[in-house]
Amino acid sequence: MSHTFKGILLSSIAAGLAFGAQAEEASLEDRIAALEAMVSELKTELAEERARKDDVVRIERTANAEQVEAPSPKVDGFLVGDTTLKFGGFIDADVHVTSLSDGAITGSSIARDFYIPGSTPIGGSETTFTDFTAEPSRFFLAASRPVGDKTLSAHIEMDFLGSGQGNELVSNSYSPRLRRAFMTYGNWLVGQEWSTFQNTSAIPESASFLILPDGMIFVRQPQIRYTSGNWMFAVENPNTTTLNAGARDENLIPDVVARYNLSGDFGNISFAGIARQLRADFGTSEEEVFGYSLSVSGKMMVGEKDDIRFNLVGGEGIGRYVGLAASRSTALDPNGDLEAIPSYGGLIAWRHPFGKTARFSGGYSGLFIDNPSYLPATVTSSVQSVFGAILWDVAPNVTLGTELMYGLREEESGADGSITRFTFSTKYAF
Repeated sequence: MSHTFKGILLSSIAAGLAFGAQAEEASLEDRIAALEAMVSELKTELAEERARKDDVVRIERTANAEQVEAPSPKVDGFLVGDTTLKFGGFIDADVHVTSLSDGAITGSSIARDFYIPGSTPIGGSETTFTDFTAEPSRFFLAASRPVGDKTLSAHIEMDFLGSGQGNELVSNSYSPRLRRAFMTYGNWLVGQEWSTFQNTSAIPESASFLILPDGMIFVRQPQIRYTSGNWMFAVENPNTTTLNAGARDENLIPDVVARYNLSGDFGNISFAGIARQLRADFGTSEEEVFGYSLSVSGKMMVGEKDDIRFNLVGGEGIGRYVGLAASRSTALDPNGDLEAIPSYGGLIAWRHPFGKTARFSGGYSGLFIDNPSYLPATVTSSVQSVFGAILWDVAPNVTLGTELMYGLREEESGADGSITRFTFSTKYAF
């Protein structure tokens, strides 16, 4: 029995005796009834006190159990002070067997590692060769930290394609090249990133580094971008190239891009426009002309798993934005005036998963150039390609792929040359 209960009970008994002394006329039954009522009240108070103590113990045990069982929050990366760092990339080992109908591609050319439409030779002898390469392997480092009520993020990414260092003689040592290097804060992006004019979700999945580039918008470059809701606006690095004359690029105004994005259960689609000042110094004169282009691109879901990826683009002075620079943005006419070259193109690809981890990917792409009549007959008039690939995830983040592609380049003269390439790839992403 607790000291509190003993004290209360003794006090109650004392009070009862005093009460009996003062009121002799009260019967013994009345005194007993009064004492029983007091004892009953004390028991009730004691039970309530015990229940309160039990609740406190139960709450403490529950809290301790939750602290032990609750998993620690997952962090995508690792913390260094207030900054979260993340490292990733993939190892990509490819085998290419390439057959050219008209000529050869030098062993040091980047066109040996992936399909570049404008590099398909015309007018030579048929050649076939095999290449092993790991140059598409890639790594990146991303960083982010809170600044005020927003997050400041940065991303830098490199691979080893097109390296000016290294060869196949002994060590196959290749230096990294910069792919992307940008930072974001709130609605702003500054640095080298995919062009705002390009919707990267339209890029088909393939076993090779890049497929169907003929009619694809494909550019990475320095820029300043602002995003507001579905809208994106950017000023990007300008560059003027001329087909038939040596010139020094002297752009003053950056390329200006506006883009509107829609997304939902159907996939995504974007509408984009670009305006370009094309300005060059030819030594004896400085010339400029206006260029523009419009595009629609995206990825649309078909059924539960399939998707269709597409890209349509057309305009004047598009140049390097489409076809991996299969054409140029301008030409110098006989009067010494700069002329923007019209062109149009696009791609469509179908991706179809089957089995548990396999999928088929295939499609067509083309670029058609409306060259001025004064240009040489040897300039490219069109590039087209088709491909089919099967990819299979044999383990988490490990993909095997086989691919067959066929490409055709045609000149204004009507002469053409083709490329057929079989690729086997093994990729591990981390």
